[in-house]
Amino acid sequence: MPVRPAIWTLHLALPVAGLWLLIARSDLDGRWENHTAHLWLVLITALISLGLAVVINAEAVRRSDARLVLVSFAFAASAGFLALHALATPDVFVGRNTGFVLATPAGLLIASVFAAASAVELADPMAAVVVRLRLPLRAALLAGMGVWTAATLARIPPFDHPVTAPDAQGAVVVIMLTGAALYLAAALGYYRLYQRRPSVVLVSLITAFVLLAEALVAVAYGRSWQASWWEWHVLMALAFAFIAYSAGVQWRREGSPTGLFAAISMRQAVKRMQEDLGAALETMAEVIKERDGEDAVEPVGRASARIAERFDLTERQAEVLASAGQALAHERDLIRRQAAIVAVGQEASVIREADDLLSRVIVVTRTAFGRDELRIDLLRDGRLDAGSAQDVAERALAELSDVEESVADGALLAVPLTVKGKPSGVLSVHRPRGGFAERDRALLDSFASQLSIALENARLYRQLDTLFRGYMSPDVATSLIADPEQAALGGAVAEVTVLMADLRGFTPFSERSSPHEVVAMLNSYFGIVVPIVLDEGGTVTQFVGDALMAIFNAPVRQSDHAARAARAALRAQEAATAIAQEGWPRFRMGINTGPALVGNIGAQQLRNFTAIGDTTNLAARLEGSADAGGVVISGTTYAQIRDVATAEWIGELVLKGKSEPVPAYRLISLQE
Repeated sequence: MPVRPAIWTLHLALPVAGLWLLIARSDLDGRWENHTAHLWLVLITALISLGLAVVINAEAVRRSDARLVLVSFAFAASAGFLALHALATPDVFVGRNTGFVLATPAGLLIASVFAAASAVELADPMAAVVVRLRLPLRAALLAGMGVWTAATLARIPPFDHPVTAPDAQGAVVVIMLTGAALYLAAALGYYRLYQRRPSVVLVSLITAFVLLAEALVAVAYGRSWQASWWEWHVLMALAFAFIAYSAGVQWRREGSPTGLFAAISMRQAVKRMQEDLGAALETMAEVIKERDGEDAVEPVGRASARIAERFDLTERQAEVLASAGQALAHERDLIRRQAAIVAVGQEASVIREADDLLSRVIVVTRTAFGRDELRIDLLRDGRLDAGSAQDVAERALAELSDVEESVADGALLAVPLTVKGKPSGVLSVHRPRGGFAERDRALLDSFASQLSIALENARLYRQLDTLFRGYMSPDVATSLIADPEQAALGGAVAEVTVLMADLRGFTPFSERSSPHEVVAMLNSYFGIVVPIVLDEGGTVTQFVGDALMAIFNAPVRQSDHAARAARAALRAQEAATAIAQEGWPRFRMGINTGPALVGNIGAQQLRNFTAIGDTTNLAARLEGSADAGGVVISGTTYAQIRDVATAEWIGELVLKGKSEPVPAYRLISLQE
């Protein structure tokens, strides 16, 4: 157990141990009957509790927080009945009376109900009801204390005769057991809250509730005017004083009463406060984003003043908020523009023409530059048409021979673009309000550098595209061009759906047909099947004679890869049937979903992107069990598409190489 919790627990256990000792050893339970001291001790404790109730109630009203409402009522109930107990001190204002004995336990019991209720995380509707009933609850509490006072003074039954502590022992014990259990439940609830939101005020509240539970025990077993009896007075004073002290420490630390009891607030109130603060910071950030340098001082001052008033912040806190807002605005602006640089690189990884690339760059970077007008112009046949930025752009290109740097002219900033050290265009930014800070120049230089690389890559990719795409699946070609390291031998295990297809009756057809007819038939079939597979996002990994293998969910991830494979198979069978000539063999297909090693298999000199493993082997076995024109799927594939597929249960197939039968289905249709 950590040292601090151990010490805290020890301190809380001492009052109970002391009470036990005083009750067990009556000779140690000294007597001191001082009515005036009693009056002031209890009255001051009641005033402290009342002060806490008022402060917490004000915070509850400001936040519309149900938990703070209930906590304020707990302190108000304690304060009211303590005051009644103080004023009922015998021989000060009144004589011997019933209220003197029963007021304190009754008040503590009522307060314990509010305390335990406050520790419960109420649902939104119930929390709203508590806030709405705040005034009626307060009126009922005040009315109850008023009735108690009137009944005591008028000696209305059961207040018509003095009651001594022994006379009320049974009732007080019942109150003690009930109230102590409720206080301990409240302490446990707030301890759980403390684990999520550590706070000094929460620690003091937990301590206070434990002390009040111990005070009830002392009320039940203490001897009037003896040390055991005075103990519960001291415990109550310590409970409320500790909370007041903790709140005072936090007040001095923060410089403002705002937020003293924020840690106690209900989840709904904390969420609202976070949303309000987030909205306020976003508002300030937007104000700052529209200005630069000295121009930002005035609007930031106004915005911080509004936020400070809204959240009751001190002047120091408002200054901190203004600085934080400005830092936030600069950070958001920098992140947004750095993201634009990254986005340019991502756009360059997709093979497209230079003009198309520039159009996409303008789109993805528009939000990053806000009101700034971003323009990209390329040299075409040695000429540049930069519109209003023509002069500055030409100067940027003219100075390129000396140093590759930006050229600013008032509201315009131009940065040259280069490809292989030669000028290829100009990036120009028009800022209506004028003025470019050094960070703007550095950022735009980086952006231009990334854009230059993107242009060079776009042209290079276009050359490589023609070379690669005719020999491999487009997704594999794109992945290799974007990241050549993916061409390395090896791979990783991933879940894939494998589609296997071959022509049933291909061997007899080959025997009776010429090689030219066989090739013509295969090209006809594959010419319609392959585009369908690619259209569904599949990757064709190999052709082996009349067989085709395709995988889904690699290299591009697809959450619905099983459905894609099933749809591709059905579409391919339908298309193949439509072009099949008399005597041609028909496709049969098998589909299986599961883990496989996906990557490049082969040698350094020659390799193939494919999927290896039992998942692939089972797909081939299922394909071999299919009828001509049919599609057989495994149980794992069916499990992923059962909500959209119509399939016929075949049974558990005994397949070569499998030690256990394999559940299989004949795929009939798939919902769109």
